Amino acid sequence: MNYKEIITKIFNTVETENCGGQVSSYTPELANVDPNYFGVYLTTTNHFEFGIGSCHTKFSIQSVAKVLSLSLAYQILGEKIWERLGVEPSGTPFNSLVQLETDRGIPRNPFINAGALVICDILISELKNPKTDFLKFIRETANIPALDYSERIAASEKSAGFRNIALCNFIKSFGNIKNHPDEVIDFYFNLCSIEMTCEELSKTYLYLANGGHRISDKHQVLNPSQTKRVNAIMQTCGFYDESGEFSFKVGLPGKSGVGGGIIAIHPGKFSIAVWSPKLNEKGNSCKGMKLLEYLTTETKSSIF
Repeated sequence: MNYKEIITKIFNTVETENCGGQVSSYTPELANVDPNYFGVYLTTTNHFEFGIGSCHTKFSIQSVAKVLSLSLAYQILGEKIWERLGVEPSGTPFNSLVQLETDRGIPRNPFINAGALVICDILISELKNPKTDFLKFIRETANIPALDYSERIAASEKSAGFRNIALCNFIKSFGNIKNHPDEVIDFYFNLCSIEMTCEELSKTYLYLANGGHRISDKHQVLNPSQTKRVNAIMQTCGFYDESGEFSFKVGLPGKSGVGGGIIAIHPGKFSIAVWSPKLNEKGNSCKGMKLLEYLTTETKSSIF
């Protein structure tokens, strides 16, 4: 498969298309990002890699980081994790409170904000130094020692994070948040503040295409069963109330963030990161989704 030629052709096509969309205003700092950034980076399990466009520019990965927090919590707790979380698509916006009332404080899945807050609560309970230990996990998984939180973006998240604060307190009222909500929220805002390039993102998540093992040294991040399940949740829940659309058009497990980033996984083959800050009405990157749709069509690399 000539990924370089195919991705270059698709990138040049999508770059000139008017896919619409607006840069996120969800967090003030994200509204300042140049809307014309567009990058993609692919890394395969047999050590091929290729990037084009703004693939070496750092951006806020936002909710894409929820896959990493889930992975660490799953690694620590195993199947007990599902006593506090569901694995079903929400069918509602990522920051919705509606279902929590009906579901008695049990979030539908780990990727909506409510679910990610419960994951943060688990990590705070299980880790000696939560933010430090989580960052160490990411750096080791990525094999990139310089990865870090962004104080600037975390502060911006906090300044406008009233709905997430409400979510955390609401879940606390049902007893599914064990620690103080202020501590959980602080961890969550830092989680969302992490900045990576497309290259770093693609390489970091390659373990999900490699049976749960890092490519560099075969270290096991997740066991094969856990890896399968994380990919399954990405497939069904990675794009909030547009997850069905992504699965229908692209056909890969993936996760989006309101920073405009998307990570997509082809188990056994590759990890691909795409970044374009303009979002559609569901909060997902317009050009990112279009590029991945064209890619799986052109390469016949949908998992279906």
